[in-house]
Amino acid sequence: MNKVGIFYGPVGGSTERIAKKIGKELGEENVEFIPVSNAKATDVDRFQNVIFGCSTIGSSTWNSDDVKKDWDLFRAELKKVKVEGKTFAIFGLGDHLTYPFHFVDAMGEVAAVLLENKANIVGRCSVKEYEFKESAAVVDGEFIGLPIDEDFEAELTEPRIKNWVIRLKNKFA
Repeated sequence: MNKVGIFYGPVGGSTERIAKKIGKELGEENVEFIPVSNAKATDVDRFQNVIFGCSTIGSSTWNSDDVKKDWDLFRAELKKVKVEGKTFAIFGLGDHLTYPFHFVDAMGEVAAVLLENKANIVGRCSVKEYEFKESAAVVDGEFIGLPIDEDFEAELTEPRIKNWVIRLKNKFA
């Protein structure tokens, strides 16, 4: 398997912790961790296999005039990423109880940009394993990537990551 670029944000919280767990499952020698806060499209272009990790933010955050950071800044770069010949996967953190109508929406926002550019996204997950009302991350009846709820389902995180990474290894070249 070629080295996997794991791009994540924000730094220093649950998203980074989950990125590190995914990297451990892939084998730390097989991954490079890159915070999106300082990343450019050319950083993504170095990898054939890419995982994006984000915490839930809505389009209202991306479209606001407030100070931008992490994924807010990287969104313009994401549109410039060369997707040809690459395989992408996405994980997203969310809170299905407090935000049942926006569960892991950021994962859907990232996927929308990639899909618009005809990217190959792997690692979809069944919605049947999750409780929520609505999510921008549901595409064709499935989550476009791996949803994680560290607030209310932390006990499910490890097995979800293990199962997801097994499937990714079969898709990554």
